[in-house]
Amino acid sequence: MANPDVRRAARFDTGAMARLLNQIIATGGTTAHTEPVTSDELAVWLDSPKAHWVVAELDGEIVGFQWIEPHEGLPPEAADIATFTQEGRTGLGIGSAMFAATEKAARDLGYLWINANIRADNTGGLTYYQSRGFRPWSEKKGVEIAPGLIVDKILYRYDLD
Repeated sequence: MANPDVRRAARFDTGAMARLLNQIIATGGTTAHTEPVTSDELAVWLDSPKAHWVVAELDGEIVGFQWIEPHEGLPPEAADIATFTQEGRTGLGIGSAMFAATEKAARDLGYLWINANIRADNTGGLTYYQSRGFRPWSEKKGVEIAPGLIVDKILYRYDLD
């Protein structure tokens, strides 16, 4: 497989990103997002202060995206991360390529560490972040992510020193 091209995400990418994320949401079990998102919603998120978004493309098709941004539950020196890879395309180096760009951006933005807030039942996500060097640092038990949908979460930390 060819290496994906990774670049900063732009507003014109939000339609493809929404389709990719909505497919993951529809399948269920790997994201805290439970309701479909729109291109317009992603465009607003994309413009968040101190956020950095990247997309991964193969043959001109967006096959993954990742972002970091501040989070109200974290100190200002930490960024929260989210990663989404097209179903059927995991384990092919897409996440690794995106994280290389995201890690550099986090340093450039002055962050000291990155937090990943992962559903405890998302074994693929847990494995992905562990393989990048993230380590567990906290847990959240009984988080309601949708009416009647309760999950545990594991928080992973990646130090940028």
